Amino acid sequence: MGESERGESAPRRRVSYWCANGHESRPSFAVDAEVPENWDCPRCGLPAGRDEQTPPAPPRNEPYKTHLAYVKERRSDADGEAILEEALAKLRRQREEP
Repeated sequence: MGESERGESAPRRRVSYWCANGHESRPSFAVDAEVPENWDCPRCGLPAGRDEQTPPAPPRNEPYKTHLAYVKERRSDADGEAILEEALAKLRRQREEP
């Protein structure tokens, strides 16, 4: 469908956004549309803001943690030793029973 068949297009305005890498993107919005504060940079994917001097900070990526890493965050080495000793004692008692 051509533009002439669709009728008049809404009046547009371009808004500049800058990311932490210094990329500028200029998406267009309808004049009466609410302009968002942040926009994803199409070049690098970082969040971009409307203030060139202070763009949004890149998101902090947390490294992948194993189950053991989460357990070690919650328990000290002494706690781990005590739990292990308790489990071993239980196994020894079970083995001694007929």
